[in-house]
Amino acid sequence: MPDKKFTGAETRQTFIDFFLERGHTFVPSSSLVPGGDQTLLFTNAGMVQFKDVFLGTDKRPYTRAANSQKCLRVAGKHNDLDEVGRDNTHHTFFEMLGNWSFGDYYKEEAITWAWELLTKVWRIPKDRLWSTYFQDEKGEIPDDDEAANIWRKQPGVDSSHVLPFGRKDNFWEMAETGPCGPCSEIHIDLGLEACDMKEVRGHVCRVNGGCTRFVELWNLVFIQYNRLSPSELEPLPARHVDTGAGLERIVAFLQGTTSNYEADLLSPMMDTIQRLVGHTKAERDANLTPYRVITDHARSATFLIGDGVIPGNIGRNYVCRMIVRRAARFGGKIGLDEPFLAKVAESVIEIYGGFYPEIVENRTTILDNLSREEERFHQTVESGMERLEQLLQRLRDQGEGVLPGEQAFDLYATYGLPLEITRDVAREQGLEVAEAGFKKAMDEHRIASGAGAFGDLEGSEVDIYRLLVQDLQSQSKLGIDGVNYNPYDALEIEGPVLAIVHAGEPVQKVKPGDKVEVLLPATRFYIEAGGQVSDTGMITGAAQGWEIRVTDIRKPAAGVIVHAGEVMRGEPRVGDWAVAAVDTVRRKDIVRNHTATHLLHAALHEILGRHARQAGSLVAPDHLRFDFTHPVGLTAEELDQIERNVNARILGNFPLRTALKPLQQAKAEGAMALFGEKYAEIVRTVTIGDAEPFSYELCGGTHVEVTNDIGLFMIVTEGSIAAGIRRIEAVTGRQAYEMVEGWRGLLRRLAGTLNANLEQVPAKVESLLAELGQARKEIAGMRQELASTEFDSVLDTAVTVAGVKVLTATLPNADADTLRQMCDRFRQKYPTHGVAVLASIIDERPVLIAAITEDLVKRGLHAGELVKFVATPLGGGGGGKPTLAQAGGKDAAGLQDALESVKMWVEEKLR
Repeated sequence: MPDKKFTGAETRQTFIDFFLERGHTFVPSSSLVPGGDQTLLFTNAGMVQFKDVFLGTDKRPYTRAANSQKCLRVAGKHNDLDEVGRDNTHHTFFEMLGNWSFGDYYKEEAITWAWELLTKVWRIPKDRLWSTYFQDEKGEIPDDDEAANIWRKQPGVDSSHVLPFGRKDNFWEMAETGPCGPCSEIHIDLGLEACDMKEVRGHVCRVNGGCTRFVELWNLVFIQYNRLSPSELEPLPARHVDTGAGLERIVAFLQGTTSNYEADLLSPMMDTIQRLVGHTKAERDANLTPYRVITDHARSATFLIGDGVIPGNIGRNYVCRMIVRRAARFGGKIGLDEPFLAKVAESVIEIYGGFYPEIVENRTTILDNLSREEERFHQTVESGMERLEQLLQRLRDQGEGVLPGEQAFDLYATYGLPLEITRDVAREQGLEVAEAGFKKAMDEHRIASGAGAFGDLEGSEVDIYRLLVQDLQSQSKLGIDGVNYNPYDALEIEGPVLAIVHAGEPVQKVKPGDKVEVLLPATRFYIEAGGQVSDTGMITGAAQGWEIRVTDIRKPAAGVIVHAGEVMRGEPRVGDWAVAAVDTVRRKDIVRNHTATHLLHAALHEILGRHARQAGSLVAPDHLRFDFTHPVGLTAEELDQIERNVNARILGNFPLRTALKPLQQAKAEGAMALFGEKYAEIVRTVTIGDAEPFSYELCGGTHVEVTNDIGLFMIVTEGSIAAGIRRIEAVTGRQAYEMVEGWRGLLRRLAGTLNANLEQVPAKVESLLAELGQARKEIAGMRQELASTEFDSVLDTAVTVAGVKVLTATLPNADADTLRQMCDRFRQKYPTHGVAVLASIIDERPVLIAAITEDLVKRGLHAGELVKFVATPLGGGGGGKPTLAQAGGKDAAGLQDALESVKMWVEEKLR
């Protein structure tokens, strides 16, 4: 064991200091939400924020970096959720210590420094360390003898502890194509007592041998190839180092424990749980799985909410909800039946707040969301678990072992039981859940909700543009930093056409109708970022008489910015002198909306509170969209206040000031960083206001010079897009004026129809609505009387099926409320052993209400299932409570046959 017990904070800092002393730049952890990367739900490794550097689409002002990165592995290929609680080393959230070299040092330094830090600084006994290197079992990729030899010459290393492994363990790839290379893992021997397979006959403890005696601490990845296909690799022009070390595992060893949960990064949360429950040490040890799960999940949820991901229904928000609810369920297993996670989260904030200030800044939001989500779960968990038990019992009765995914999703959609909880409960009873079916149902729901799906990484074209730029730089036609990008000055610039790409290949000339991408030495077009859409415009070659309409602008590789569009006339050629002009009218509309989003954000903070944080945005020429965290819908008064606040600041004609600053300085000064955005080390800040600014944000977008340029600001809609996330859509400038003109025209026409002046319109409308309401009330009463009279004769037509009274009937002209009343009358006559499905046809569409008595619900019948069953052949669907449910359909032609099927359904369920 080491002769000094480093604390978790000291271990993290000594790692960072060690590499700072060796010329590395400290790069703060990025958000758990990967900025600008739709291929990942969460940051799952330290290299995620540097992925664009490895792909060649980004450059950094440094070649060496070090940090401690927040990571979450709870979705996709890297998902450790199932392991959490079962052992001492797995987590959903963890910290990854890392050091990187971008074309600078390579294997010699990476291995030597890792050995030095482990053995000299942390003083880990050398005989406890094992290292691995790559040896291709297929004989196609060169073995990494270089790394093996470097390891063997480290002072005090045991050569027998340097082992070769194949592709699965020691070859790293970012994707099916792209940067890749061999890696070298460092493992620690925890001793024979740590083995969890001692009772397995024939088991031999060894590195990568499947037991818990040998634990991986650190992985050194040497990126030296570019994979072109499954069988084709080419050397990269520059070689990189990417390392990742698990902080929790290192700290546990340095503190003399084999459990990460007993080291000081996690043990305070375990202690908090023990105090809340009132357990003895023996009782705590007997319930380690719930303790570990709660500790792990409380930490994950704290950091997720701190990064703007609050519990919700889809995507990242679903994961946050699942983590909170799963922790709450495990809390129930040890007697924590009231909301408790906020108390555990306070321990998380105390331990980690010094290094991660965002969780301190968002403390109130974190604690409130945790308590609110637990309360929601407690409201539905009992009925949800009861329904789950019914479904699992039915599986056992039918001799089946897998719960259909559609039913698992219905448990989530109806009762709020995430898949992971359903799966936990099923596995505790020796059953499984068809996860593919759940995910299919979830995807269908997500798409129907307009959330879309996460796309795939594109990067196959990087090499084309990288070679183009290198060629142009060698000819001194392009600066060392590539295309000069400045969307903030004049909206027009001249220069030669440096390259044209058509159909994925560089060409010398193109003709009308061709879709092209044009490379110029400089551009004033804005590239889509931060919610602001890209500019459009024209590139013209006046001397040659050609035009290209630019519809998009993008950055396919580092230093490369291309204008995408279509040749409208003439034949553009490489070398032609061209003028690239941004669509000025469209740009002005965009900048009005962008500055208005900053004013809106400030107004939300002032009126709703600092918890109302940006959670997504869109800045387009015709409107702006702003998503923010807030637990409830806004009142009409709050919306009016927000709109007045923004317009007052527009009329105040406040100046906007921009400045370039180091990222950490801007954050320390209070600049707002926006959710899901990716920031460089030097950032652009936008300040609005005079001596005491009311808005200060990190923003690379384009803006007005003074707020008065925005004109009028009008909120169009406000609503929910997920649990705890609201959306405001608004317009400014020309669009706001056009909307006012449209409304004024509508009012004039309405006044003419009502034979009133504009001031009299509200009173006239209210009078007409009152008359209409009275008429509808009278009609509804008449319908109820007619339906009630007819129902008296219908009640006696109930038939007996398997000892149960079953009534099906169509009541003409009855609305849904009337049908419900008639169902109540049915249950008054048959308080037990009764099933009724009543229907009506309204506007040529069938409406159905199903009722089931309480005693039959306990036998497994569910009105929601029944009404959905009846509505399906009618092209509809529905659901509801076990005793009363409603559905609708599209086609009334098959209504009678659908009602006839009720008897068969009841008989089948009671068989």
